[in-house]
Parts: sequence; C-alpha cells; structure tokens
Amino acid sequence: MSQQKPAMHKARKRFGQNFLQDQGIIRQIIRSIAPHTTDHMVEIGPGLGALTEEILDEAGALDAIELDRDLPPILRTKFFRFGDKFRIFEADAMKFDFKSLREEDDRLLRIVGNLPYNISTQLIFHLLSHHGDILDMHFMLQKEVVDRLAAQPGDNHYGRLGIMAQYYCKVEPLFIVPPEAFDPVPKVDSAIVRLIPHQTLPLVAKDLKQLERVVKTSFTMRRKTLRNNLKEIISADTLTTLNIDPSLRPERLTLKEFITIADWLTEQQG
Repeated sequence: MSQQKPAMHKARKRFGQNFLQDQGIIRQIIRSIAPHTTDHMVEIGPGLGALTEEILDEAGALDAIELDRDLPPILRTKFFRFGDKFRIFEADAMKFDFKSLREEDDRLLRIVGNLPYNISTQLIFHLLSHHGDILDMHFMLQKEVVDRLAAQPGDNHYGRLGIMAQYYCKVEPLFIVPPEAFDPVPKVDSAIVRLIPHQTLPLVAKDLKQLERVVKTSFTMRRKTLRNNLKEIISADTLTTLNIDPSLRPERLTLKEFITIADWLTEQQG
C-alpha cells in the first residue's frame, strides 16, 4: 500500500504494484487498523510509504518487507527521522521468517499490506503457517479473494482458501476499494479484510496436513461430487458412515465435516 508515486519510480507489473493514492481510503484503512505505540507493526510491500507514514505517526515504529530493491532507499530517506524505529527488510515475503520478528520482543505481530494479486493466495497460506505469532492482519486484496476468504458453505466462492483461513482465523471483510483509488488503475475492485488468528482453535484436526490434503483433493474438480473427488482416499460407504452424503459437492461441506473425514483417515494410518 503506498501513496501517489513520484516520477522517479514506475509501478512494476512483475511485482503486481498498484499504488494507492486516495487519501480518504488511506485514512479509512488506518482507522480500521488503529495502530498503537504498544504494537509490533509489520507492513508487507510498503511501496512508496503512504500507509507506512500514517502507521509510523501512530505507532512510532514499523518493520517493512519490500521485494523491489529500488524502493528501500526511497523509504529510508523519507523516514530517516524515525531512526532505527523504522526497519526495512529487502526480502520476499513469501519466504520471510515472521517468527524471527516475534522472537525479538515476544509481542504478537500486527501485519498490514497491499498484497499483489498474483501471489496473494500463496502469501496468505504462508502467513497462516505463522498464525501463532500474529495478533491480526489487515490486507488490501482483490475483492474476489476477500469473497473467497469469507465464504460460507454453499457460497459460490467457498473453497480451499476460505476453509483453511477460517480454520486458523476469524475473517472480517471491511470495505470495498474502487479501482480509481490506485495508480495504475487495476481492472478489478479491491477490498480490505481483517484476519484475526484464533488464540484457541475452535476446531482441531488430528493431523493438519491430512486436513489440507482432504480439502485440496475435495476441490480438485469442484463441480463433481465428494464420491468422485475423494474416491482414491475414502469410499462413498465410509463417507455415509461418517454421516456425510457422498453425493454432495465439496462446497456444501462445513469445516467440521472436512475435519471428520481427515480425522478418520488419520486414525486408519495410526
């Protein structure tokens, strides 16, 4: 997320850069985040620093992760007055070890970012693996991705991303951001979403990797039934004994039912 770009830096398509320039939207995002001096704030992809500046003014300190090597010098100059309270890591957030930041002072991380559309899903899965180190996350995403994160059983957007996100987090869509709020103007609507990791998971799978496998396999062909998609790992008769209708399509199942299937498979391996 970043302010109107000066001529010195052109948004790069390969990094999925779209610079946020609407001051009203920026203020609305900051109100939603509500940064505080006691927070360990982390920004992914600060761009040219519009949100960065607002967060630093409110929280007094910020760690930023930026992949585009041309941007850190600009940001270090812009926020020189904050000294070592502003740190920028020249790194790929997809590979970044967020736990290392948590271990510095044991404060849970508050993560914000305008996530590039081309890697947003993969990056969210990476962050979910660090859920125990995170207090909350506020992201600008393609609206369709936010719809998928928040989808409930039976919704058209319900699938692997929403199921696994909701296993770890409470998902709160906040508001839509129109294309004209950015430069360059994207071809899609964006939205702000808040993800709050559960301190205690409401539902716990016996084997998380097994759950991920079941969910992924179930949605291999989302228009087909569970009987068809899961036939290589569990029979229709067994699904019936688990009180799950094998003729259902995967988008009809709740998280609890996916866990039921995964737990049965785990028990068979034990």
